[in-house]
Amino acid sequence: MSRHPMVKWAQRLDDVFITIELPDAQDVKLKLEPEGKFFFSAKSGADKIPYEVDLDLHDKVDVDGSKASVGNRNICYLVKKAESKWWSRLLKQEGRPPVFLKVDWDRWVDEDEDDVDTKPAPDMDFGDFDFSKMNMGGGEGFGAVEGEDDDDSDTEDENVEEIPAPKKDASSSGAEHEVKNV
Repeated sequence: MSRHPMVKWAQRLDDVFITIELPDAQDVKLKLEPEGKFFFSAKSGADKIPYEVDLDLHDKVDVDGSKASVGNRNICYLVKKAESKWWSRLLKQEGRPPVFLKVDWDRWVDEDEDDVDTKPAPDMDFGDFDFSKMNMGGGEGFGAVEGEDDDDSDTEDENVEEIPAPKKDASSSGAEHEVKNV
């Protein structure tokens, strides 16, 4: 019997990202059909434990425009949607998704934010500039205006009257002290 690896997914208007988390996967088999049928199988570990995922995706996909990448720690599949539209869910079946299927929050973009360009603005592209060599702060006086009072005392303590500790006389037990409210 095969086990299910952890599968994470996210989508854009045109694409679906499917990431299968399976370190050291061997004998990887991926199959994607135009109707949205997604199949994955592989073996992992010293015992070559079989893993398998069989999903019916929400809608049709473009098999030729889709790409897969097999890495040491995971298998990433960029599935191209047949139609550029948002899917209400990843799977055709309604209801609760399988326990091994999770949202990939690292890649997730909301539908209303998909058209927002995530690249930095042209004036914010610093290239390979190394900010660690700039000595930008952390030293004393950073951000201080010349002549500014560097008094570290707490302003709350300035108006507090100190009460001397009561003197102990030999006749008292020392257990009770008189407290004066100011």
